[in-house]
Amino acid sequence: MKIKSVALGRVKAGEADGLAEGEFLVYPSTFTREPDSYGDVVAKGAFVDGIKAWQESGDVMPGMYLHDPNQIVASAIDMGEDDTGWWVKGVFDDDPEAQRIYRLLKGRRLSSLSFAFDVLEEGAVELEDGRKANELRKLMPHEFSFLPKGFAANDDTSVVAVKAAVDTIAIDLKAGRVLAAKHIDSLRAAQDAIGTVIAAAEATEDQEKASGQAALNDEGPTGVKSEEPGVSPSARALAQAQITILRGA
Repeated sequence: MKIKSVALGRVKAGEADGLAEGEFLVYPSTFTREPDSYGDVVAKGAFVDGIKAWQESGDVMPGMYLHDPNQIVASAIDMGEDDTGWWVKGVFDDDPEAQRIYRLLKGRRLSSLSFAFDVLEEGAVELEDGRKANELRKLMPHEFSFLPKGFAANDDTSVVAVKAAVDTIAIDLKAGRVLAAKHIDSLRAAQDAIGTVIAAAEATEDQEKASGQAALNDEGPTGVKSEEPGVSPSARALAQAQITILRGA
């Protein structure tokens, strides 16, 4: 299971965009041939089978806030592919929290979108400019989530979802319910992933301490230290833990 994010761009939401109040139209994934930070591009047609599977199942794809399974705020009422990418037409629930997220979306205070998916088929491809990339050719989407600006670059929103899912299992335990084997497997997967996160964070901290003097030497002519954005070591591991728990709980 993987998670990818994209900037929303121009959001269509509500009556001003020819939709009913509470409705929206978004693209969780586009068919740009510019590789993302993982070196992936998505091929046209990648979502066709997944969309068909959802339609035939009779289930409704959930729209979440911050990938939190306790914050399912919207539902997909239609989806498909066009030349731009995979589009979803949805509607927000009528409860207060969902309507708050709807207002944030219309007010452009939420401007990123993310989705969880399985890769069913992929392969190496050479782009028109000669660069190599990994082409995702068949995907199965599971949910989409609304995120604040800046979250599209990483998947640390998974921290919220991991906590929410574990809290849900804890409630079952307190109520005297017996955990199924799948719940135990999910918790072990989350434990392993979080252990990987902690190890990566400690290694990063050690590297920063070791390179402290080098960082001081990297000051510009005005004496201001130059900074480059870091990549959180938790992104992939916590995203994987979140999806594992979601599927097993």
